Amino acid sequence: MIRIVLYEDNTKLRENLTLLIDGAPDYSVCGAYKNCDHILQQTAELLPDVILMDIDMPGTNGIEGLRIVRAHHPDLPILMLTVFDDNQHVFEAIKAGADGYLLKKTPPEKLLEHIREAFEGGAPMTSSIARQVLQLFARQPSGKNDRYNLSEREKEVLQLLVNGYSYKMIAADIFISIDTVRSHIKKIYEKLHVNSKSEAVAKAFRDKLV
Repeated sequence: MIRIVLYEDNTKLRENLTLLIDGAPDYSVCGAYKNCDHILQQTAELLPDVILMDIDMPGTNGIEGLRIVRAHHPDLPILMLTVFDDNQHVFEAIKAGADGYLLKKTPPEKLLEHIREAFEGGAPMTSSIARQVLQLFARQPSGKNDRYNLSEREKEVLQLLVNGYSYKMIAADIFISIDTVRSHIKKIYEKLHVNSKSEAVAKAFRDKLV
């Protein structure tokens, strides 16, 4: 059972999302709130597997809530579900440690797939958002940073993490075991001085590592 905590200030949408998720096999909403004012306490009490949150909420908004949770739970999957698809909001969320970025017009069945993907270690994005990310990557100055002494295989694994691959997908793509993937990722974290996938991806963006 995948336990989800939902943050959405629109009461009707919050209720509809709760009904959708609770009505699907192997999914359960263990908490639903209108803002992130008490997100750290709620996370500690409810122990969710995935957090699904809006960005624009009264009180403590989604970006602020994301930063609060990330500081204490670096590996907890957090998906942003929002109407915003502009570069500023997308990259603010990514830099703050979001594991995925979905638009509210995402079809219900795809939303459930994306929640499971995040739970399994992936980084789902609505296709229009993914295109923006790739376009902005393409506009970055060339020249990769080698100061962290990543091996070629570690760079390959980091690139796949940036592309949103789960551990299982990485293993299948480069023909290694999941245990070997975990070993590479542990070494990547040590070399980059990070503690989570989202931190590693953010550092890869910022320092042009891939």
